[in-house]
Amino acid sequence: MRLLFLGDIVGRPGRNAVVERLPGLRDRWRLDCVVINGENSAGGFGINETICDEILGAGADAITLGNHSWDQRETLVFIERQPRLLRPVNYPSGTPGRGANLIDTRSGHRVLVVNVMGRLYMDPLDDPFAAVDRELETCPMGQVADAVIIDVHAEATSEKEAMGHYFDGRASLVVGTHTHVPTADHRVLSGGTAYMSDAGMCGDYDSVLGMQKEESIRRFIQKTPGVRMEPALGEGTLSGIAVETDDRTGLAKQVAAVRLGPNLEETWPRFWD
Repeated sequence: MRLLFLGDIVGRPGRNAVVERLPGLRDRWRLDCVVINGENSAGGFGINETICDEILGAGADAITLGNHSWDQRETLVFIERQPRLLRPVNYPSGTPGRGANLIDTRSGHRVLVVNVMGRLYMDPLDDPFAAVDRELETCPMGQVADAVIIDVHAEATSEKEAMGHYFDGRASLVVGTHTHVPTADHRVLSGGTAYMSDAGMCGDYDSVLGMQKEESIRRFIQKTPGVRMEPALGEGTLSGIAVETDDRTGLAKQVAAVRLGPNLEETWPRFWD
């Protein structure tokens, strides 16, 4: 299978980059499954139903969230009727929506997508390791799912790496989101799971983590409240990771970083060209 995971969409530039580029990439790379983190897609804070439909319509098979899941209050309602929008699986019992789902892809494969949030320097949710364990036990790769993608929305690289090694051999891909800066550690772990500490963001990199530079800088210098943070409005870049899996096991065979757009050095999976 050919899997593509794209990092956090930040505002309109990130949405535009996805809507304009993803349909062509699906055809060019013959992608089986695309998962995108959309937790900053609505003005940098959360996601709404219109934007969710737009991202799915552009070719995403599933959308993951994170600590900004409920910044748009309407998400608490429409997430119940949108099975392809996932919030962290380790939210307390009774939280609206779902944290994992077995997605039927256009190519006829079944991909388990799990969204989980770390606890270091984040909201103290339920144990992320145990929460994902439960999902993998009920939907094991190679038996029920053809592939498994785990989005670890976390601040600390150590926590992300620990989860990558813990789930090595049981997932096709463990990838970090949240920090908006793509890391250079994409690799296939010893057990056959593709890993990357952070996929980066889909947004304007002439910014501070996708937000306008001026207010971000002012807050660091003056340490006083200011105007609401707004996304930077330059051209967006797609950032993420591409994985090719073994059809029999679901484990990763090849992995490559994806960066398409201005401000960063472009790269893509040459093995698909």
